[in-house]
Amino acid sequence: MIVTIASGKGGTGKTTISASLAAVWRAPLVAVDLDVEEPNLHLFLNPEQQGSEDAALEIPVVDTARCTRCGACAALCQFKAIALMGETLLTFPEMCHGCGGCMAVCPEGAVGTGQRVLGEVAWGRARGARFLMGRLRVGEAMSPPLMRRVKARLGAMLAQEPADAVVDAPPGVSCPAVSAVMDSDFVVLVTEPTPFGLHDLRLAVEAFAPLGAPMGVVVNRAGVGDLAVQEFCRARALPVLAEIPFDRAVAEGYARGKVVADLGPGQRAVFTALRDAIRSRCNRTEAAHA
Repeated sequence: MIVTIASGKGGTGKTTISASLAAVWRAPLVAVDLDVEEPNLHLFLNPEQQGSEDAALEIPVVDTARCTRCGACAALCQFKAIALMGETLLTFPEMCHGCGGCMAVCPEGAVGTGQRVLGEVAWGRARGARFLMGRLRVGEAMSPPLMRRVKARLGAMLAQEPADAVVDAPPGVSCPAVSAVMDSDFVVLVTEPTPFGLHDLRLAVEAFAPLGAPMGVVVNRAGVGDLAVQEFCRARALPVLAEIPFDRAVAEGYARGKVVADLGPGQRAVFTALRDAIRSRCNRTEAAHA
């Protein structure tokens, strides 16, 4: 079972929920940080790192001695990562999306393969669970290829030792967020009871609903705004799985890098109930498809 914690915008408490669910999960688990542009789940779970590897993208390297300047590669590239300027063929590695099309169309075989490091994939153990994360290289613009490497390693880890996965997704509803959510068995949408929270929750529901995974909502900082989020959820038949009260102790614990579920029996009960609600709904979905 892969449970992805997502949100329509940053700052709603996505990582807070992910860390606390990992702390109370009580079943074999891989805690995954797919927010590769700004990973911070490790700051709360404090994993013992056991390994890491660079993730790279294949980019074109031109053999100018073999190149006839026919321009086929430049004509194909939709991202202008390779261009023919007069008799000079130029490559722009940072603009390459790694499709390999330029290499495939070159009639002289003059376009070879180089590499651009995207970032790092790291793994280890935290609180009795396995831990996995990606970290995008500073200055790198493309996060989805690195996310695919993280997901590939997650697949290998789950094949080696079956477990559930709790995935901290990138915020928003653009390509990285959709890439994180698309393989999920259940999606938890974290929001807050404000006009901004409602606006971005609407966007998240519109973006993720077509992917077909069942969804539920967690309202963070409950009590600071109005009930418009709850009314929207009722209208869209979205279950509100938990409400995390607006509490200074939670904010202070977060600022100190504490897992909110560890702050006291009340907070732990909230996340235990959330865990049970997610598992119950996943089991119900599996039974319906059996």
